[in-house]
Amino acid sequence: MSRIVIFAAGSRGDIQPCVALGRALRARGDEVRLVASARYSPMVVAAGLELAPLTADPTEILESDAGQELLAGGRNPVKFLRGFKRILGPMAERLLAECSDACKDAELILGPTLGFLPRHIGEHLGVPWALIHFQPSEPTGAFPHPFVPQARALGPWANRASFLAVDEIAWQLSRPFINPWRDGALGLPRLPLRGRRADGGPVLACFSPVVVPRPADWAPNVHLTGYWFLDEPEWAPPQELAEFLAAGPAPVYVGFGSMVPKDAEMTDMAVRTALKLAGVRGIVQGDPATSDDTVFAVRDVPHSWLFPRMAAVVHHGGAGTTAAGLRAGVPTVVCPFFGDQPYWGERVAALGAGPAPLPFRALTVPRLASKIRRAVHDQAMADRATDLGHRIRAEDGTAQALTVIDSLLPR
Repeated sequence: MSRIVIFAAGSRGDIQPCVALGRALRARGDEVRLVASARYSPMVVAAGLELAPLTADPTEILESDAGQELLAGGRNPVKFLRGFKRILGPMAERLLAECSDACKDAELILGPTLGFLPRHIGEHLGVPWALIHFQPSEPTGAFPHPFVPQARALGPWANRASFLAVDEIAWQLSRPFINPWRDGALGLPRLPLRGRRADGGPVLACFSPVVVPRPADWAPNVHLTGYWFLDEPEWAPPQELAEFLAAGPAPVYVGFGSMVPKDAEMTDMAVRTALKLAGVRGIVQGDPATSDDTVFAVRDVPHSWLFPRMAAVVHHGGAGTTAAGLRAGVPTVVCPFFGDQPYWGERVAALGAGPAPLPFRALTVPRLASKIRRAVHDQAMADRATDLGHRIRAEDGTAQALTVIDSLLPR
């Protein structure tokens, strides 16, 4: 039995894979502590895990003025990372203390690339650590960093350089917080102005090789495990939802997860109008009291249950939601806001499982209706989505991750 700490900072799409991994570790006898926003306590506790709560709430952050500015920044890496610095800077000292406190008795630390926290705390405690990647973040000549797609035009050297450039920007923005913390709280030497990347450190890339084929130039320390899915087979739908699904053809799901549009009411109206213009029934995020004969609103339904019952899904392109849609084997329309979401929309289209992404800032009723119509009626797209779903469901990313974790733990 080992004591394992998993950092799961972020919104629901970042938390669920970590909970899935933690539940698998717990099932075999390990003690698992998840470091995440207190908002996700019910999910963590239901999985039998211990929660070390962070005081930062991702939903509140995205609803703030700074959060809205972040959503409007698209995939520009400088705007994206500066936005994170503006949001997290005032609370950095407190959050770093919360993270280090959560790891005091850890024998293994896992977490995302943001801040490279597993590396710093692992060095401080003298325990193994590994990074979790929800999107391709290791340098390669095969394709560019998800934030810098234009690098592809200049070939493999520019592709590889794009990853190093994003890393360097992230380090320059986080260095003013990380180095004093290493020096003062952890008793570690400050890292140099350049060269933050922890080359050679173990990486768990929790996405499918079906969706992102492994580049030949990734080193052996990068483990492409496949997705980590959190299934909830015991979940049962409310009667009204079950009756709506049974009352007609499969509907189209539309929801943007934790993305909070500035004018949520106008967005909801546009979505409902587009569904009706496309001639399809819909399920949308919202108050069930606003449901009507053709559009049913839901608050929180597991994607693993809902998506396989849809004719198509429309969402923001978060890594977790994209994975759930592809696994369900239904066509996907991605309306990205920022960050890596445009990248996942492009991957879906390149795989033939959905139309070209429709950026949220360019969303209009006719454009969204057109994308939905194509997703529902293009048989070749449906067949490709079905095939991808079969292949992803045949994988067991969590089991692959456990094998890697076993190789990291002290014997």
